[in-house]
Amino acid sequence: MSCNATNQNLITRRSVLTGLASAATFSQIAIGQAPKTPKRLLYVATPGIRNYLEYGGHGLVVLDIDNGHKFIKRIPLAGLNPDGKPDNIKGVCANARLGRIFVSTTQTLQSIDLLTEKVIWERTYTGGCDRMSMDPNGRYIYLPSFEKDHWHVVEPITGDVLAKIVPKSGAHNTIVGLDGKKAYLAGLKSPYLTVCDAVRHGSVATVGPFSAAIRPFTVNGIQSRVYVNINGLLGFEIGDINSGKKLHRIEVPGFKQGTVKRHGCPSHGIGLTPDETEVWVVDAFNQKLHIFDNTVEVPKYKESISVRDEPGWITFSVKGDLAYPSTGDVFDVKSKNRVTQLADENGKILMSEKMVEIHVDEAGKPVANGDQFGLGRVRV
Repeated sequence: MSCNATNQNLITRRSVLTGLASAATFSQIAIGQAPKTPKRLLYVATPGIRNYLEYGGHGLVVLDIDNGHKFIKRIPLAGLNPDGKPDNIKGVCANARLGRIFVSTTQTLQSIDLLTEKVIWERTYTGGCDRMSMDPNGRYIYLPSFEKDHWHVVEPITGDVLAKIVPKSGAHNTIVGLDGKKAYLAGLKSPYLTVCDAVRHGSVATVGPFSAAIRPFTVNGIQSRVYVNINGLLGFEIGDINSGKKLHRIEVPGFKQGTVKRHGCPSHGIGLTPDETEVWVVDAFNQKLHIFDNTVEVPKYKESISVRDEPGWITFSVKGDLAYPSTGDVFDVKSKNRVTQLADENGKILMSEKMVEIHVDEAGKPVANGDQFGLGRVRV
């Protein structure tokens, strides 16, 4: 679990003990039950494979992670196009401190209250929207335009624009580091990753060039390395964030590239296990997840596992016990065995490239959250 999640859980435990102390004697507290472990929920935003409603319909599908990913509820969303049909969902992020979850489409960003499950606001932004990322402390959202020149920095309570950053890279994917100090901006039209000071909201450096334009990417917990998918590569490249240089190119051995249904690149999805011991990279054409040992300087190929459709994303549970490719397959990270396949309230296939884990207490209040990206979470 990340430091943010751990700190939040500690705060929750202290609050519970304080409440008990005000209503009971020390002896009663000493023999009382310890606070229960928060419930882990998976929020799956759909349509999360383009605008294909056959993979889960429209809404936030909430699943009980520790109860076999059993369906709990569906939360209605906004995000309709002018014809009244659901637009492509481009990204999802949450913040337990604010008690909100945010969903972007190609045109709008919407804020949903996690307790009332109501849309608080939906706003349009010049140039549209894409896959955003949020400061863990809840201060801002870095929101890319829809493959245009710029990113907006958005205040999450109101949706107001705080700043505009213009790398002219074809804005697409975004990560805010776990400490909230830096943001990483990747565009479809550039081999460079833009690094921003997320306090002053300005570009301060780049990493690259990589061998082609950057697609999905991830960073390690101390934000020293970035792992990127690029056009034309079945595999990934690694960059040093501190020096700004590309370090390594890693190709998946023994598999051929072929025509893919979506995204136009062989590997569109990469994640670090939270303990950073492995890199998982997707392979659409071969319908595989390829796993690399990340305990060595140049990650070494270990094994591959099959999925039920072409994968276009990969993320992990905060705890690091489960892997979530966009195909709806769920894998035990340690054994690499498939433990289940996600399904909606009708038992139909549930697939999405946009999902996030949220922890709630006994009252249903959010106390911690994960991330749509498969981020490394080692902070030392």
